[in-house]
Amino acid sequence: MNKAYQSLERHFARLSSLNDAIGILGWDKEVIMPHGAAERRAENLAMLEGLRHEILTAPDMADLLATADAGDDVWRRANLAEMRRLHTHATALPGDLVEASAQATARSEMVWREARQNNDFKTFLPYQQEVLNLTQQIARAKGEALGLSPYDALLDSFDPGTRQTDIDPIFSRLSADLPDLIATVLDKQRSLPPALPLQGPFPVPRQEALGRKLMQQLGFDMTRGRLDVSLHPFCGGATHDVRLTTRYEEADFLPAMMGVLHETGHALYDMGLPEKWLSQPVGQAGGMTLHESQSLTMEMQVCRSRAFVDWVAPLLRAEFNIPEGTPLGGRQSAPSGNACGTGLYPRGRG
Repeated sequence: MNKAYQSLERHFARLSSLNDAIGILGWDKEVIMPHGAAERRAENLAMLEGLRHEILTAPDMADLLATADAGDDVWRRANLAEMRRLHTHATALPGDLVEASAQATARSEMVWREARQNNDFKTFLPYQQEVLNLTQQIARAKGEALGLSPYDALLDSFDPGTRQTDIDPIFSRLSADLPDLIATVLDKQRSLPPALPLQGPFPVPRQEALGRKLMQQLGFDMTRGRLDVSLHPFCGGATHDVRLTTRYEEADFLPAMMGVLHETGHALYDMGLPEKWLSQPVGQAGGMTLHESQSLTMEMQVCRSRAFVDWVAPLLRAEFNIPEGTPLGGRQSAPSGNACGTGLYPRGRG
C-alpha cells in the first residue's frame, strides 16, 4: 500500500459522508418534506450530486488511481478495483448532465405524487419524458466510454459486470416455463375453498406496532434505523441510520406488513455490510440484484414459510382481535417494489 492509495481512501471517505447526506435528504423528501419545498430540494440534491461527481472526477483522481498500489491485502485490492470502476463511470459524464438528471428525477417524483392521487398521467408525462431523455443521454455517454451498448452501460451501473447476454437466457426460460406453471397453480387453487377476506378495520397504530415487532424479530436494530410512512415503500437513509417505509390501509393489514418485511430484507443487508469498510466502495452494496435477492428472500421465502406463519399467526390474532379459526389469507396486493401477493395462506395449506 502506497501514499496514492492512502490518499484515495481519504477521498472516498469524504464521498461516503456526502452519500449519507444525500441519502438523508432523499428520505426526508419522500417522507416529511413540506410540498412547497420541492423545487428547492430538487436544486439541493442536484448540486450535491454535482459535487460528488466533481470530487470523483477531479484531475488528481486519475493520477492517484494510475499510481495507487493496494499491496497484497485482498480487501484493499478489491477496493481499488471498485474505485477505478466508479471513476470510469463518472468521467464518462459531464457534470451538467449529472446535475440535470438529479434535478429532473427529484422534480418528477413530486409531480408523480399528485398525478397518482388524481389519476392524471398526462400531467406527469412531460416530467417522465425529461427523465427518460436524460437517462438515454447518460446511457449513450457511458456506452461510448465503456465500449458497451447503452443498455449494458446502464446495467453495469446497477449491477456491475452483468450484461444483457446474461439476462436474456433467464427470461427465455421463464417465458417457456411460467405459462404451464401458472396454469397448474390455478387448477390447484380452483379445487380449494375460496379464501375469505379479513374483516377490518385494522387501526394504523396497531399495524405500525406490529411492523416494529416483526422488524426487531428479524434482527433490525432500532437504534440504527426507523420505520416511517411514504407513498411507496422503500429503504434508504445512511450508514448506521437505515430508514425504511411502508404504507397503511385500515381495511387490510397484510399489504403494510409484507411491505415492512420486504424492506426489512433490504435493511438487514445494509446493516450487515462490513463495518471496517463502510466508508469505502468495497464496503457498499454489491448491486441491485444482490440487494433485491435479500429483500425477496426475506419476504417471499422466510416470511411465507410454515415456521414463520405458525409463529406470527397468534401475534396477528392478538394484535387485531381475530377469532381463532379465521383464515389469515386476505386479498392479494403488491405493496413493495417487487413484492407479489401478500396472503400468508393464499389458498389452503398446500
